[in-house]
Amino acid sequence: MFLLLAKGKVRAGDRLLVQFHTTKEYMVIDILQIINSGFGISMLSTVARLIPVWLGYRLADFAADRIVAHPESRMVRAVRANQWVISGETLDKQALDRAVYATIRNSARSIFDLYHYILNPGAIEQLIVFNATVQQLTQRPEFDQRGLMLVALHISNWDLVLRALALRGMRPMMLTIPEPKGSQRVEYEMRKRTGMNLIPTSVSSLRQAIRYLQQGGVVMTGIDRPIPEPKCRPRFFGRPADLPVHHVYLAAKTHMPVMVMVTIQMPDGKNHLFTSDPIEMESHPDADTEMLRNAEKVLSIGEDFIRQAPSQWSISLPVWPEALDQMPI
Repeated sequence: MFLLLAKGKVRAGDRLLVQFHTTKEYMVIDILQIINSGFGISMLSTVARLIPVWLGYRLADFAADRIVAHPESRMVRAVRANQWVISGETLDKQALDRAVYATIRNSARSIFDLYHYILNPGAIEQLIVFNATVQQLTQRPEFDQRGLMLVALHISNWDLVLRALALRGMRPMMLTIPEPKGSQRVEYEMRKRTGMNLIPTSVSSLRQAIRYLQQGGVVMTGIDRPIPEPKCRPRFFGRPADLPVHHVYLAAKTHMPVMVMVTIQMPDGKNHLFTSDPIEMESHPDADTEMLRNAEKVLSIGEDFIRQAPSQWSISLPVWPEALDQMPI
């Protein structure tokens, strides 16, 4: 059951009821104490590597069943609100129930796939399909004639794609969440060992990223994980969203383009990589207006990608907090 939880997608205070089929009793277990420890994430990665795919998917599906059985949990409510907004706020309760289950199930399976294949380069190569633009990026020198701000959304198995890019020799500066702790710290160290150039976001790392872009390097970051108390809220799917804009700041500061890169699992079972055209930042006399307009220009492209596979968008924190009180329940 901890497959989906290992990414820290359930906040402290949430508790899960776990039904053991061999008994008639229900036991309440604080899973977070396990998964937020180094031991928990190490155990998950070991088990996932050892068991076959069919069993891993059954466990992932079981985890999804148990999680959606608790609609009052913070994670399920966040997924529900997010799915409602990206649907255009059109889904009724039953349709939204199905969308939430599909999203959590896809997330659980993606987490299993990540740890099952993370140390198997040959298998990863077979699971990821690169488009021509990404192939060119993997062959790009560390410093080219012009820098590039590469941004991603958490669609399908993005973590597995990062591993595939590293295997292809791509080493962008990757800005991650600041001060990773617990299981996130263990994951951070694991990804560092697999060749990813991870740097927690901070004031000093942003300065470093500016210099890196000016030298012609590639800086990569995510743009769809909500942040607390944002100074500005760009519109995303028609609503002001609690999303970061540091990528826009970096691109505008250095006069470099932004490119959106996502992965979508297609009917062939493989993760296909897609990219947008380079997006040039537009200037405006008012700095706040400039930031919002450019952020929304990038996010509008993200919307188009998410609409192609809404149940593969795995953000499980509320992107639009006010929607938590407006969605069908």
